[in-house]
Amino acid sequence: MNSNASPSQSDVWSDWLLHTRHADDPEQERALHAELEQHADRVLDGARLASGMTLADIGSGDGLIALRAINRIGPSLRVVMADISEPLLRHAEALAVQRDVRDQCTFVQCSADALKGIDDASVDAVTTRAVLAYVPDKIAALREFHRILRPGGRISIAEPILRDDAFEASSLKTFVDALPPESDEPFFRLLHRWKVAQFPDTEEKISASPLTNYSERDLVRFALDTGFADIHMEFHIDVRPSAVTSWEVLLGTSPHPWAPSLGVILAEQFTVEERQFFEQVFRAHVEGRQLVTAERTAYLTATKTMR
Repeated sequence: MNSNASPSQSDVWSDWLLHTRHADDPEQERALHAELEQHADRVLDGARLASGMTLADIGSGDGLIALRAINRIGPSLRVVMADISEPLLRHAEALAVQRDVRDQCTFVQCSADALKGIDDASVDAVTTRAVLAYVPDKIAALREFHRILRPGGRISIAEPILRDDAFEASSLKTFVDALPPESDEPFFRLLHRWKVAQFPDTEEKISASPLTNYSERDLVRFALDTGFADIHMEFHIDVRPSAVTSWEVLLGTSPHPWAPSLGVILAEQFTVEERQFFEQVFRAHVEGRQLVTAERTAYLTATKTMR
């Protein structure tokens, strides 16, 4: 599937991965891809692949990790790309054909917590990047990773930790709720309206969302509970100036596939006057390069014990 696929050839996952996360902006896409390559390389370093191995990349998306693994190891590596999105599997397969590595790849449509079509003890490594965040039953997924690994095999995963984004939305809600009714300061109310459309903002909603109801320490516990050993977790927090410096790009992007873009939120939940006011205040911060982002990522590796 190419990036101009029609709606009938796409779904929420492919729409976001191939379009919305960079707002179809070529410069933004290049900057994002360079950043994602660093995540992929760290995941592959943790997988410790070698010639003749088989890698299962779960939630393979556009094939970044799997195809990068082939580039590293060469023609002896076999890769299984598993994804819930059939359009993304078609997209990744097209890239594999384009790079003349299609014969090294197997494509399986399934969810991370039910890896149908992948046999027990059939792979040497399992990788993910931003996959478990969308799985309600993360322990079931890790059990599946354990099942398909050969004894001595490794998992290497990178997962976003989005709880702080939800906590920030919750704090904003608390602040807004405490404003006196006669307050004539609308900006924070509008800011909260944006954030709550993308992240849960109450304790109950945070606990109910797969995106926000776990921490990096929970990932360690999940790995222990599913039989993994030699567990190592690194939690990285990177605070940097936002890569988004265009108002139009900000309007077109969203932080995850389940979140509407700011442009959609403004169109559907703001009045014309509210949209004009919000843009007047916020656009200057974006184009003045005053926005700061905080990315929180848990990198976890572990092994399946020899028996």
